[in-house]
Amino acid sequence: MITYYDNRQEIPHPILLEARQVAPNQVLIMYDQRADLASATNISNYWIRSNMERPAGIASVGMGDAITASNSIRPEMGMIAPADNTMTRFIMTFRDNAMSGILYVVLPCFVSLEGMTGFMGGNWGPFSRNAFIGMTSVMPCGER
Repeated sequence: MITYYDNRQEIPHPILLEARQVAPNQVLIMYDQRADLASATNISNYWIRSNMERPAGIASVGMGDAITASNSIRPEMGMIAPADNTMTRFIMTFRDNAMSGILYVVLPCFVSLEGMTGFMGGNWGPFSRNAFIGMTSVMPCGER
C-alpha cells in the first residue's frame, strides 16, 4: 500500500491562532510563530469568506465559492501591517466596514515562517479561531 504525503504541509509554517475584529474596518490576526514579513503583509495571501452567497463588506469570497488567486483580498480592498514587533500579530485594515451580523472567516495562505520563503499551503488549522461575527461598533479591548 502506498501512502501519499502532502509535502507542503510538512514544511514548518505559522498557524493562525485567532482573528478578531477590533474596529469596524479592522481585523487583528495572530499567528503561533513569527511570520515572514513579506508574505505576512501581502494582502493577496488572504481571503475572507462571508456566510452570504456573494462576498459582502470586508469579504472577498462568498460561502459557496472556492478560494482562488482571483478572489483573494486585493490591495484596493485593504492592507495588512504588523501590529507590533512580535511578527505574530498583524492588523488588516479595509476600505469598507464589516457588515453587522455577518459571519466572516479569515483564510490566510502562503505565509512562511520568519527567515523562510515558499510555503504554499493554508495557514489555518482545526483549532484556529478564525471566524467572527461582524460588528459595526467594536469596544476597545479593555472595556469588554
